Amino acid sequence: MQDISAFVAVAQTGGFTSAAERLGTNKSSVGKAVQRLERHLGTRLFQRTTRAVRLTEDGEVYLAAALAALGHLRDAEQSLAAHRAEPVGRVRVDMPTGFGHLVLPTLGRLRERHPRVTVEMATADRMSDPVAGGWDIVVRIGHLPPDSDMAVRKICDTKLALYAAPSYLAARGAIASIEDLQRHDTLLFRSYTGQVRGWSLLDDGARRELMPVPAMILGDGHALVEAAVLGFGVAQMLDRFVQPHVAAGRLVHVLPEADAPGPPAHALIPVGHRMTAKTRVVLDHIVETLRR
Repeated sequence: MQDISAFVAVAQTGGFTSAAERLGTNKSSVGKAVQRLERHLGTRLFQRTTRAVRLTEDGEVYLAAALAALGHLRDAEQSLAAHRAEPVGRVRVDMPTGFGHLVLPTLGRLRERHPRVTVEMATADRMSDPVAGGWDIVVRIGHLPPDSDMAVRKICDTKLALYAAPSYLAARGAIASIEDLQRHDTLLFRSYTGQVRGWSLLDDGARRELMPVPAMILGDGHALVEAAVLGFGVAQMLDRFVQPHVAAGRLVHVLPEADAPGPPAHALIPVGHRMTAKTRVVLDHIVETLRR
């Protein structure tokens, strides 16, 4: 690119000295740049005499093409600068199913504020590779593997809490203590690693791990919530996943004094370049939604 710029400067100013002044360099550097370009193209671009420097026929053809190409590059730079300043384009987001069901209904507000931003969202209860998957934002819950290629932003804290449908509690009776759970149907979650997760409870302020005999095991976070809503039993879930169901009366918070601190949620963003405006507004929207 520097060699082309030197060639254009010589053609427009009519000399190597004046071209060097325009470019803020010396005559020798400009001359070497033009020579390199001529060797690369395999043709002479200038006719040089002691009095003047004139374009050859090939030089005239190449100058027209070079000016057009440089113009396109300037347009592209201006377009990229505008994209950095204004949120424009597609943002690919991967997040757990439970969070996805919370964020999805709010995307209309995001579109109202930023109509030129397109969100592509995938939801799954498994750990995806942010870089290999080509994601702009990956939301993860719990342990974060050390990864120098990712920037991390904490989204929110969570609680592990017990929930059941009003219809289930009406049929099977209220739950007043941890010991009462032994006579109830329980719903457990199997993670993407294949491990069935037991319950972590607070018992008089001390953490207590419990592995109840399950009535049902589900490997999908949304299915676990739905099974609880349908009255199949008691489930321990992250409080933020089920807030809409509790607010609507579809689930009841059981033994709130037994709630245990849950794993925090983080957003992972590929680094190595400045975060674009489109990614920033989507990330800010996700954080705002999940912290509410």
